[in-house]
Amino acid sequence: MAVDPELLAILVCPKTRGPLEKISLPDEVRRGLVEKYRDKFRDEEPVVEDGLYSAQAALVYPIVSDIPVMLIDEALPASAVGR
Repeated sequence: MAVDPELLAILVCPKTRGPLEKISLPDEVRRGLVEKYRDKFRDEEPVVEDGLYSAQAALVYPIVSDIPVMLIDEALPASAVGR
């Protein structure tokens, strides 16, 4: 199941209130995020493939098991994903 396109259309960066762009995450970043969020998923492996990129904030908010993690403290620097 993917993130609802209607939800993606209304989400904005919590830091800048600017637009977000859905991007694919590099494999090494995906693996790190799976490890980071593993303890929050008791019965399943977290799935991390994409993130929401804010060009204005230079941050990427991960999407973990189809749930956008829209917390500034949990965001990745854009440089971590080659942006």
